[in-house]
Amino acid sequence: MSLLDKAMLDRRQLFALGLGTTAALGLAACGGGSAASGSGSAASSAAASGSAAEATQKVDPTAFDSLVASGPKADEAAITASTWANKVKSAGKLRVGAVDTSALFSQLDEKDGRHRGFDAGLFQMLANYILGDPMAYERTLVQSSTRESVLQNDTVDAVFATYTINDKRKEVISFAGPYYVGHQGILVMSNNSDIASVDDLAGKIVGVQEGSQQSKEEYISKYLSKAEVQTLGTDGELRRALEQGRINAYVTDAALLKSDMVENPDKYKLAAEYGDPDPLGIGLPLNSDGVKFVNDFLKKIEDEGLWTKLYQLYFGEEGSNNPPTIEG
Repeated sequence: MSLLDKAMLDRRQLFALGLGTTAALGLAACGGGSAASGSGSAASSAAASGSAAEATQKVDPTAFDSLVASGPKADEAAITASTWANKVKSAGKLRVGAVDTSALFSQLDEKDGRHRGFDAGLFQMLANYILGDPMAYERTLVQSSTRESVLQNDTVDAVFATYTINDKRKEVISFAGPYYVGHQGILVMSNNSDIASVDDLAGKIVGVQEGSQQSKEEYISKYLSKAEVQTLGTDGELRRALEQGRINAYVTDAALLKSDMVENPDKYKLAAEYGDPDPLGIGLPLNSDGVKFVNDFLKKIEDEGLWTKLYQLYFGEEGSNNPPTIEG
């Protein structure tokens, strides 16, 4: 049973006991923060109604750790042939831009100082692929507005942070992947009955995250032209604005929103998914030969069934259960 499935089951059990309220599964976007090194993931403290800490505990840490450790190892010749991979190998660590607060994608567990989640599983398998140790990584916290800069200034080797591939970003960085495809989503409070589609955002106050594709003029013109758009810095700020009634809806990648609903049962609901497919990629320095190297890694874990096993651990049968076609 996946993390999403278990979260839904727990809510049904609480409701049967008279302890819960009816609501759809909630969702989460990537947060921001400062740099820190080492592996790990901090499960947030929470009440019995459902928290990040409780959610992450539902995925057996031993099963996750065993899965990422079982991944393939790169040939020395392949590492030597790649300037990007050789740099990582020489440094003895993979420097990763990531988040700490997404139960489905990357969350820090304070008990053992390790990140777990779908993105976290991929970057730990990549560390194992190059360095023979899934823990041989150093994490720098990123948010939507800093993902390009940490690659451009060589703070990190790669960014794993539910990072949508688009042409504008390709002008300043490169992408491996995609490794996941979703859609856009609209997050509202669970008792909201006014918003059920993107058309219902007309005349509403809609929050977007600074630096995200949803904050760009072309996106606003296409989907949010009739809404009043407010830009805030982090996922947490946007959710607080939603809870306080300062915005009516929060728009971002549905893939990100799903973690917020796991972490906050019964508080939010996903009003709708819409738009074109939303491919998530691994950010790399512009024109890096790491793109080919990381794509080869992704193809190997897909061929060995590891992508599917990791996906099922967190998403079960929700959405597409097949790896997306890798570009290039």
